[in-house]
Amino acid sequence: MVFIMIKLCFIITGLSIGGAETMLYKLLQQLDRTRFLPIVVSLTTKGEIGGGIESMGIPVHALGMRPGVPNLILFSRLVKLLRVLKPDLVHTWMYHADLLGGLAARFAGVGTIAWCIRHSDLSPGQNKRSTLLVMKMCAKFSRWLPQRIVSCSDRARAIHVAAGYCAEKFLLIPNGFDLDKFLPDANARASVREELGLPFNTQLVGLVARYDPQKNHLGFVEAAAEVHRVLPQVHFVLAGTNIVPENSALAQAISRAGLQECFHLLGRRDDIPRLMASLDVLASSSFGEAFPNVLGEAMACGVPCVVTDVGDSAEIVGDTGRVVPPGDMTGLARCLIELLQLSLEQRLALGVRARERIRANYDIGNVVKRYEDFYMQLSSEGI
Repeated sequence: MVFIMIKLCFIITGLSIGGAETMLYKLLQQLDRTRFLPIVVSLTTKGEIGGGIESMGIPVHALGMRPGVPNLILFSRLVKLLRVLKPDLVHTWMYHADLLGGLAARFAGVGTIAWCIRHSDLSPGQNKRSTLLVMKMCAKFSRWLPQRIVSCSDRARAIHVAAGYCAEKFLLIPNGFDLDKFLPDANARASVREELGLPFNTQLVGLVARYDPQKNHLGFVEAAAEVHRVLPQVHFVLAGTNIVPENSALAQAISRAGLQECFHLLGRRDDIPRLMASLDVLASSSFGEAFPNVLGEAMACGVPCVVTDVGDSAEIVGDTGRVVPPGDMTGLARCLIELLQLSLEQRLALGVRARERIRANYDIGNVVKRYEDFYMQLSSEGI
């Protein structure tokens, strides 16, 4: 069979560490380079992962736009860049890239454009005004600007359709996970406890997320305080951007709860597979998610999860963990206590089921194949 090489340009708002950026990185790692010639354009900077993409031999162009600040000069530079690159297909990721990248592709004469939705909470209290304005503009433009809209979450699809997006253009492709990278690891359990100066049998509850109002770290501290009253030997491991002792709001909340001795703020880590495999339970206290990568990563490591019912979290976890309403930190604490009080054999069995659920539904190889099939179909349609 002879394959046609498709020049595929990804336009993304930025390349810092985040769920959307991480999924794009994983997609690029496994994309069939005999059929696709990928190029990446960041509206802002190359961030933390741009260099990793370039190390794969994939060109990365960074325009240097300031977040939330329109710049007609840099927009025109994007149009010119696309005219030079002449991609067969442009796939934009995240609201600002959907709007600006989609318009630039149209002005540059690109015939095939797809968007990507990776957000599910549109409440004013949890989003910047500028983000919601761009989202509303995208909703209006969705009927004529993109040919297709990929959503990583069915809940996100429904929320955006309700906000005015064109329902007929949506396609669901979930995030995927590398089960050879994220896997149970007894050595990780031992080494992380040694790093933290804890006995081997210390139970660890983890929360892995950047510091952001949507992630509800302060609510998690409330839940941890309830867990501590029942299980004072449990420790809490938090990792992510700005999850550091110098974060005064987080540090003060921990201090007020009297939990300084059992909280570990590790900042952004490059050893997430090891960290995940060391946990007994992963918690997600978020107010809003689309498809949280951390759940799939933890479950692939055989770690059960307790989550708030946001985005597709409940669908991901299924019957292998526990789900509580958003904002219900008492319920989150109760479920954490329930899982921590299971026997080791019971919790390990739950972890085995969690890993198998990821293997069956979210294996990265199958997810990348769905993206490839989508790109091939979109290109063959010639729309």
